[in-house]
Amino acid sequence: MAIHVFVAMPFGVKEGIDFNAVYNDLIKPALEQGGFEVFRADEEMAAGDIRTDMFQELLLADLVVADLTIDNPNVWYEVGVRHALRARGVVLIQSRREKQPFDIYTDRKLRYHLQDGRPDPEHLEEDKTALARMARETMTSWHGRKISPVYHLLRYLQEPDWKSLKVEEAKAFWERQEAWERRIEVAREKDRPGDILVLADEAPVYALRLEAYRRAGKALRGLGQFSCALDQVERALEIAPDDLDCAREKGLLLGRLGKHEEARAWLESLIHDHPDDPETSALLGRVEKDAWVAAWRAEGRSPQEMRQEASYETELLREAIRAYAAGFQKNPAHYYSGINAVTLLLLSRHLTGEDWQTEAYRAMEGGVRWAIQTNLAKETPQKKDFWARVTLGDLEVLTGDVSNVVQAYKHAVAAADKNWFNLDSSRQQLLLLHDLGFRPEPVSAALGVFDRALAKLKAPEGRWEPRHVFLFSGHMIDAPDRPEPRFPAAKEPLAAKAIADTLAGLGAGPADLALCGGACGGDILFAEACLKRGLRLEVRIPFEEPEFLKRSVLFAGDIWRDRFYQVKNDSNTKLYVMTEELGPLPAKTNPYERNNLWQLYSAQSWGPAKTHFLCLWNRKGGDGPGGTKHMYREVEKRSGQVHVLDTTTLW
Repeated sequence: MAIHVFVAMPFGVKEGIDFNAVYNDLIKPALEQGGFEVFRADEEMAAGDIRTDMFQELLLADLVVADLTIDNPNVWYEVGVRHALRARGVVLIQSRREKQPFDIYTDRKLRYHLQDGRPDPEHLEEDKTALARMARETMTSWHGRKISPVYHLLRYLQEPDWKSLKVEEAKAFWERQEAWERRIEVAREKDRPGDILVLADEAPVYALRLEAYRRAGKALRGLGQFSCALDQVERALEIAPDDLDCAREKGLLLGRLGKHEEARAWLESLIHDHPDDPETSALLGRVEKDAWVAAWRAEGRSPQEMRQEASYETELLREAIRAYAAGFQKNPAHYYSGINAVTLLLLSRHLTGEDWQTEAYRAMEGGVRWAIQTNLAKETPQKKDFWARVTLGDLEVLTGDVSNVVQAYKHAVAAADKNWFNLDSSRQQLLLLHDLGFRPEPVSAALGVFDRALAKLKAPEGRWEPRHVFLFSGHMIDAPDRPEPRFPAAKEPLAAKAIADTLAGLGAGPADLALCGGACGGDILFAEACLKRGLRLEVRIPFEEPEFLKRSVLFAGDIWRDRFYQVKNDSNTKLYVMTEELGPLPAKTNPYERNNLWQLYSAQSWGPAKTHFLCLWNRKGGDGPGGTKHMYREVEKRSGQVHVLDTTTLW
């Protein structure tokens, strides 16, 4: 996604300077050549009120370039608005100016050259280079010194949350943002990590990327794609290193990936920086608890062996207790921390026979019960609190009799709204107690309540996971009028054999997944070879089927159209159309490059180590963007396993 720049400057000819020429000849081409997306308020003719777009741009544009050559009150006003609401992202430029206003006297400014009121041709290229460089430097030093004098001098002033910067009348912008959010949610519901990864790069402006990557990370975590989720969260932290929500999420994901030492160090650093935050302490408790459970729970161990190992790892258990207890002490309303601390304290006593922290247990047990009852008092017939109810059941399991346990959990199940995941999550906690032989009768009774509730619901279907993922990109068959041969039709048998031999050498079979486009030539040859070996196949095309066939299949003859449909209609094939799955193509986005990334992200969401990339390629650039060279470079960035079928030697 391009970084979005709003230009604040005079329009037309003012004081002998043609500012439209300055914009069209200098500012706009300099920034666009530098990879920026450029907008000036007078370019939006459909808005009706030019101020609407101007205000929205000043608030959310990644960068504001302001031309202060003359004392134009509108430009000064716009700079003031930006400085008041955003701490960074301003570039000041000017040509002639004898005196610098006091308020920006020390601010860095870029001077450009004029001749007869227009950009000076002799200095134009160097001025364009300098402007692009200054814009890039401003963005790369985003987290350095605050540019706005307001935020620089009022050091404790905080920028408003971006959602509070919404200009209601700027409907087109916010409709685009809301449509993006809906597509992220649909991708999550369809269990499509690759879709989410593409959409995360397509947030409407850079200022919203933090939200984009945060949402993508949490959605991917919900799908169990912890490695991909961590990548998105780290991209969010590159934008906002101080974002506590993303920082917590990183600690959680490190723990889910089994990187307990790294997660522990990360969360302890967060606690040092945010000593009053109970959620971070609770996450540290979760990491410590997971490390303890991983130390004793293993397939094949008997219950007695697990209990012996669990009691041996007492110090890991106590570290988890300390972290949870710290979270509860910071906020006694945070009953999640409290119930975990109380549960683990009693497990420690059960496993070791030691009355460790007895007084602390008694105090926390009463505090947790009070916090739960406070939440339950807020229930309404329309809004029932499953988690508060189930936590009350957890307390009864620890100390109550069987009848109280059953009654408490039945009360919780009534508020579960048939949510299989919530019910199963609560059951998993009880299984932990069961494995350690803790209070067998109450625990068995509690499991019976959840087993009965879950038996009435249909469990979500398990997600099929491939052993290996084979991704392909390659040349199309040459069009009849192609001036320089690249993949002549006569070479098809050689290409087909090379693809088939490579798949055979890699042991591709029914346990694997293949992804490709559907173009005549390499794509269809790869698809046919995969289907012959029994692989599941996903064909992803960038346009609606009739348009795609016209562009990428029919020119090579009816035989390729027939082969496309044979691939499509195979029971092992799923055809996905990019515009249907991801929504309309964003402005200035190449459809073929987007389709490449869609395929690549979908393949690597299963894990980069599983992905094999096969390409039928002459190792040269293609006829346009989005070819095999682009895919090859993107795969290389992500350390995929690459198998090049070099046509210069095959032929």
